[in-house]
Amino acid sequence: MKKITLSTLVATLLFCLPLQAAERPIAIAIHGGAGTIEKSKMTPEREQAYRDKLREALDSGYAVLEKGGSSLDAVVAAINVLEDSPLFNAGKGAVYTYDGRHELDASIMDGKTRAAGAVAGVTRIENPINLARMVMEDSPFVMLAGEGAEVFAQSRGVKLVDNKQFDSKERFEQLQKAKEKLEREQKQDKDYQAAVEQLPSPFKMGTVGAVALDRDGNIAAGTSTGGMTAKRYGRIGDSPVIGAGTFADNRSCAVSATGHGEYFIRFNVAADICARVQYQGKTVTEAAGEVINNVLLPVGGTGGVIVLDASGNMALTFNTKGMYRASRSSSQPSQVAIFKDAE
Repeated sequence: MKKITLSTLVATLLFCLPLQAAERPIAIAIHGGAGTIEKSKMTPEREQAYRDKLREALDSGYAVLEKGGSSLDAVVAAINVLEDSPLFNAGKGAVYTYDGRHELDASIMDGKTRAAGAVAGVTRIENPINLARMVMEDSPFVMLAGEGAEVFAQSRGVKLVDNKQFDSKERFEQLQKAKEKLEREQKQDKDYQAAVEQLPSPFKMGTVGAVALDRDGNIAAGTSTGGMTAKRYGRIGDSPVIGAGTFADNRSCAVSATGHGEYFIRFNVAADICARVQYQGKTVTEAAGEVINNVLLPVGGTGGVIVLDASGNMALTFNTKGMYRASRSSSQPSQVAIFKDAE
């Protein structure tokens, strides 16, 4: 019989012990919207500005995880950076409605408990993702909308801001172009629905989001947006809709979506991806690819998703020309990308 040495015994015992917290994987992925994003139409300076802000958001979220913080905290930290930047369609960079103001949506979900919170159509909340988390953790509800959401915010000590705080020259010019296109289409005897469908994709998409895995093995997802340029009648997209634009469950995956929201709602995109992971045994890459390319694209749905499972596997999948995105994990260095082609 082979003699078992003390060193072998110790090594065997150490191998069998649970991983210490510092050794467990951590990971985060973020997005800043998908769409017709082409390198030839972007100056080097603007491209660098996007890359710098994506990296800042990524590093903010990852720093939380490195210090042992929760996936929820990491998601909020990353999204706050993007909400506070005029480069992205969320918070300070929110697009205009048809009537010339800003209506913001956001949601967040905890993969450990499947608790969720969302706000829709808020107009005076500086960081909607923070309020979505308050709804999740400090109310009996999942989604609050409009004025009621803002009354709730005030009851929790949140300071309301002037809607004009979200104004920007670039977004206003986008609104004027969108309205001109809508009016031109309607003059050709097209109804409002048909005219909206004719708008180019940049007017119909733009969102920020994050998914994260913490050292306790819990995943979370969050999404925030200013919605669709020239939207009317209190339109709400997929971003605040749990299962459509945001979903998280430790047993499957965490997803944050970006794209033409109506399609993501109709096809329950975020939850569908996680269902394929949980019930069909698909990898996050397989599940995301099937839904984004085989389910959405054939019916005209454009956009993308970031997906993360409890083992730290990630997929950043889109069917457009580009998606502002970044990722990092304990086994993968920071990666920042914008365009579809290899960078």
